[in-house]
Amino acid sequence: MSEPTILVVDDEADLANLLKASLQKEGFKSIHTAGTISEAWISFQKESPDIVLLDVMLPDGEGYDLCRRIREISHVPVLFMSAKTEEIDKILGLAIGGDDYIPKPFSPKEVAYRVKAQLRRAGYQTQDTTSMLVTKKDVLEVGPFLMNADETEVHKEEILLELTAKEVGLMACFMRNPNRILSKETLVERVWGEDFFGSDNTVMVHIRRLREKVESAPSNPIFITTVKGLGYKFVVPK
Repeated sequence: MSEPTILVVDDEADLANLLKASLQKEGFKSIHTAGTISEAWISFQKESPDIVLLDVMLPDGEGYDLCRRIREISHVPVLFMSAKTEEIDKILGLAIGGDDYIPKPFSPKEVAYRVKAQLRRAGYQTQDTTSMLVTKKDVLEVGPFLMNADETEVHKEEILLELTAKEVGLMACFMRNPNRILSKETLVERVWGEDFFGSDNTVMVHIRRLREKVESAPSNPIFITTVKGLGYKFVVPK
């Protein structure tokens, strides 16, 4: 399958360029940017992108309007990006045809993960600098969990888990280090990296939400356990 084309629509040129650079680091090559709805519509018709990253507030209107126009002729994934974080804004974005809603500020790396996930759902085998083809031997399988080669999806007992990009990142760390204690600092470094701007509770909150999705009894976890004073351990049978 051909290289996927990405259209980034945001009037903040620095942010658009940052996203473009982040996507390029993940192996994407065909990336176009636009700063207004009119520019984006012209680019969309000319380039026929396979996925669109779309800011909600633009100089000549709202991204919602562009999404409606796109939906009249195409079913490509549309990921909204916005500082408007009220639930009604997210619902509106998804209701008019958006496939994801990413609140600002965000981690460019997380956006890249979400792009990969959407492209996979659309039938693309995404590429990166470490894995060019998805084969059975590339799949990471630990206990009842299975992660695909480009680390965008996790299955438990053959059931796809609905995880966020950060939750997938945490699972990747745990599955690569079964039965080993990982400190909060280690998890922050590997999952958030230089983009981290949260508090000490950020990891705890993400772990709690992750447990709700991977554990049968989240309040009494058997896989993601807490090692008091040290961090967390992903427990699997040896």
